[in-house]
Amino acid sequence: MKKHLVTFIIILITSISSAQTTVSGVKLDETITVEGKKLVLNGAGIREKWWIDLYVGSLYLPKKSTNGTEVVNSTETAAIKLDVVSGMVSSEKMMGALDEGFIKSTNNNVAPLKDRIEKFKSFFTDKFTKGDSFTLAHVAGTGIVVYKNGVKKGSVEGQDFKKALFGIWLSNNPADKDLKKSMLGM
Repeated sequence: MKKHLVTFIIILITSISSAQTTVSGVKLDETITVEGKKLVLNGAGIREKWWIDLYVGSLYLPKKSTNGTEVVNSTETAAIKLDVVSGMVSSEKMMGALDEGFIKSTNNNVAPLKDRIEKFKSFFTDKFTKGDSFTLAHVAGTGIVVYKNGVKKGSVEGQDFKKALFGIWLSNNPADKDLKKSMLGM
């Protein structure tokens, strides 16, 4: 009987520990729920600059995919999470990186999105601290909804905006090719 109890406890602990993935010290849930839609962790990786880990980027989808183009173009609910792991990440640096990212993901055609990009960037004006978590959720029929540490900051509508935003990480010209591969589970 004791042997069965010990085996059961080991299985239970293993099941609980496998319900999360850890990347650069950040524990990522295998599933999250966005607006009632269950999403699975597709992949996660580290955004580095000069060998310094800046943030963990993770991608959550209705079902796993290794095709960045399909993810960018999909109209289904999906989310990108950014977990800040460095004190070097600031609001100003994030906004600069977003500007660069939108330029790359749209092939320098940001004019049609200019006002929505500015609105989106306004959700990142508060001070950043190590441990902050941002969820950029595409909600079908609503647009991109931004959460900081679980608190809704606002939303931006438009499938074209979703494509440009997700394209920062998943397009053919991503901000970081290694992070793209990791987010796509490759």
